[in-house]
Amino acid sequence: MEALLVIDVQNGLVDLTQCDDTLANIELLIEKFQAQQKPVIFVQHMDDEKESVLFHASKGADIINRFQPFIKHLVTKKTPSAFYQTNLQELLASFGVEHVYITGFNTEFCCQFTAIAAYDRCFRTTFIEDATNTVNHAETYEMAGLDIRDFVGTVLHWSNVIEVLDMEEYLETQP
Repeated sequence: MEALLVIDVQNGLVDLTQCDDTLANIELLIEKFQAQQKPVIFVQHMDDEKESVLFHASKGADIINRFQPFIKHLVTKKTPSAFYQTNLQELLASFGVEHVYITGFNTEFCCQFTAIAAYDRCFRTTFIEDATNTVNHAETYEMAGLDIRDFVGTVLHWSNVIEVLDMEEYLETQP
């Protein structure tokens, strides 16, 4: 069984970046998984820090309105990994999931950490590069010309244990 993880697609992050293409890709994946009756699990980051855009008592912490109708399963987390001190592994086991697809925010933090944690827990893991996005940019890391999604996708691909696809490649693999 396959499951789609939609990580941290929350107002506080989405509002900070241009991500229309990413959201369209995620929505297409959600619709495909739901049409095939495969689990779609939303992950929501919650901070206790009042300065955070994802503070638990703020609108910024909410999953974006566009995706609200799709939420059937929701896991909350407080660290970059959707597995650490959450019920995600148990939820996936309850569905008999063996293969997870990673989408969401931020590419280089929560998406990457969750992909690695999924692999460490023996899940086959596919990272859909252009169905992730970040609020950060090359200047954040003082690395001129850095394409964060491409860099993370390349690192994960080179691991030879996490499959990295873009939407076009994913769609080519589907019946």
